Amino acid sequence: MHDFKPQDFGKLLVIVGIATTVMGLIIILLGKTGLFKLPGDIELEGKNWKVYFPIVSCLIISIILTLIFWLINFFRK
Repeated sequence: MHDFKPQDFGKLLVIVGIATTVMGLIIILLGKTGLFKLPGDIELEGKNWKVYFPIVSCLIISIILTLIFWLINFFRK
């Protein structure tokens, strides 16, 4: 069994924080390219509320990531 030290938990929090920041910056940059305003992305709006479901944008991101990871795995063999 591995002893979990407070320093290990601190390192984990730093890594999660950096990953969250990087993902947030990527989403901001992709939003400026118009990715999250594609036809098929659902946007519902009322007088005092707004709900947004980026279905098509998520599908495109998923396909791109799948291809990238497939290529990485293909060339590692």
